[in-house]
Amino acid sequence: MSSIGLGCSSMSHGYGPRQRDEETSKKVLLRAVELGIDLFDTADVYGPWSNEELIGETLRDHRNEVLIATKCGLVPGPDGKFSRNGRPEYLRAACEGSLRRLRTDVIDLYQLHRVDPEVPIEETWGALAELVTEGKVRALGISHATVEELALVHKVFPIAAVQYELSVWAKHNRDDILPWCRENGVGFLAFAPIGRGYLTGRLTNSALDRYDSRSGDPRFSAIAMAANRDIVAGLKAVAARHGATPAQVAIAWTLAQGDDVVPIPGTKTRRWLEENVAAAQLRLTERDMREIEELPASVGHMSWDRARIGARLPERVGKEQG
Repeated sequence: MSSIGLGCSSMSHGYGPRQRDEETSKKVLLRAVELGIDLFDTADVYGPWSNEELIGETLRDHRNEVLIATKCGLVPGPDGKFSRNGRPEYLRAACEGSLRRLRTDVIDLYQLHRVDPEVPIEETWGALAELVTEGKVRALGISHATVEELALVHKVFPIAAVQYELSVWAKHNRDDILPWCRENGVGFLAFAPIGRGYLTGRLTNSALDRYDSRSGDPRFSAIAMAANRDIVAGLKAVAARHGATPAQVAIAWTLAQGDDVVPIPGTKTRRWLEENVAAAQLRLTERDMREIEELPASVGHMSWDRARIGARLPERVGKEQG
């Protein structure tokens, strides 16, 4: 696959209805194909459902040129909150829905979005494996699982790729998940490599309205964003030496973690898409990497952190950032 993929969630989900522009998103998707991106990541709950429909409609004439990755296992409620469902019968129905919306007869990478604690994970994974043997799915992936859960499901049926956050301000998955992947020959899709916009240096807390999902995450509180400015300043210093942008340095850092790591930055505009793709040509020096490693740890956590590392989150962060 291409060294950089495209995360498509922001086109339909997460940043509020005022941020959505379907016609512009279609142009971005097609431009991505022109630029050589061949991995497009979505999920049934993005929208919900409308993101898969957008991708299915826009990329149907390019289906043989691209890989489509989607997810299952989260269920949207009328209040906008999500519940988990890992029951085999639900996953089978979810797959059929995704196939229909994506206008395809096979999903290249089908990912379990969250582990359902109410269902034995072997049952959940076994049901997904059946979809592979039936030809409806080519490969399986998983997100936000523990190392122990990864080991369990990998014995049932091979994991092709995992998906976790990995960026300059979220390095913790290098401690356990990435080493496990390398020991077992599993690929790593790195979402949010530019920190959901923060590492561009252009985002402010005042720009987040109540419909923006970032406004509810402690790492995007006014206190945390102010505390994390040193991280952006460090990226800007490196970028200045290369005539690049902080976002490009952030993506290049994620790429530098290894050939088995594929960043999937999301964007809704052509300008940022082209900037992100150009980051694949940026080669960071040993000095650059050393300076980035020495940047302070980020303040605050994200909502998805609670699913896996909640017990290890610093208590002071929980108190200061809600």
